[in-house]
Amino acid sequence: MSKFILILVTAPDINLARSLAKAALKPKLAACANIIPSIESHYWWNEKLENEREVLILFKTIEENIPELEQTICNLHTYDTPEFIAIPITSGNQKYLNWLSENTN
Repeated sequence: MSKFILILVTAPDINLARSLAKAALKPKLAACANIIPSIESHYWWNEKLENEREVLILFKTIEENIPELEQTICNLHTYDTPEFIAIPITSGNQKYLNWLSENTN
């Protein structure tokens, strides 16, 4: 059985977020991408405390797809160091998890 994964990726704007979602969904690297259009991020960058409005993308996928999904995101992203964080999904509605498995490669 596949191990299910939630991937977090931030983007500077909705257009890039939609492009990243499409790039992940078309080859079935992810079964679903949720775009949260406005978050406020606070972070350290180049020894300075920064804050920006960003878009958050939540990808639902399987563990085997992590390397290719990460490469896809990093190749298309405009950030120097894009966020790509994988979180294991330890449980969930079985019908949903079956759907997730059926819709990823």
